[in-house]
Amino acid sequence: MTTTTSISAPALFRQQVLDARNFLEETMKDVTADQASWNPGGQAMSIGANYAHIITSQDVGLHGLLKGAAPLIASTWAGRAGLSEPPPFGPGTDLHGWANKVTIDLPALRQYAQAVYDATDEFTATLDEGGLTRTLDLSAIGLGEQPASFILNAGWVANVSMHTGEISCLKGLGGAKGYPL
Repeated sequence: MTTTTSISAPALFRQQVLDARNFLEETMKDVTADQASWNPGGQAMSIGANYAHIITSQDVGLHGLLKGAAPLIASTWAGRAGLSEPPPFGPGTDLHGWANKVTIDLPALRQYAQAVYDATDEFTATLDEGGLTRTLDLSAIGLGEQPASFILNAGWVANVSMHTGEISCLKGLGGAKGYPL
C-alpha cells in the first residue's frame, strides 16, 4: 500500500524559501571580505553585490510589496545594513553601475540579512491560500498585476537560486569552492 502525503501551497512556498536561503547561506558562509568585494569585471557583479541584491530584494518584496510598509533597509536598518547605498529597484535602473561603486561591510550585511530572514519567517508562518492568491499591482516595476505568490516564487526562490549560482561561480573563479556540496 502506497501512502501519499499532500502539502499545502503555503507550506510548499515556506519550504522552498527556506531551502533557497539555506543553500545561499551555506554558499556564503566561508566568503571573506576580500572575496565579497572582488570585482570580476564585465557585466558580472561582485559576490557582495549579488548577496546585497538578494537580501534587499527580499526585504523590499516583503515589506514594500506584500505588507505595504517601509523596507527594513529604509526604516529600522537604515544606515546600518552594511551597504554604502541601497541597490536601485525597478525598470531602467542601473544595477551594474551600483554594483561597481557600492562598498559592503559583510558582517553588517549578514546581520541585516538575518533580520530580513526573521521577518520573512514570521510572514510565511502565517501565510495562507488567500495570501498567495491576492493580486498585487506591480506596474511600477514593470510587472503588471501579479498574484502574491509571484513575489515568493520569482523573488524569494528563483532570484535567490540564480544569484547563489553566480556567487558560487565567482568563488570558483577566485579559486575557492563554490557550492557547499
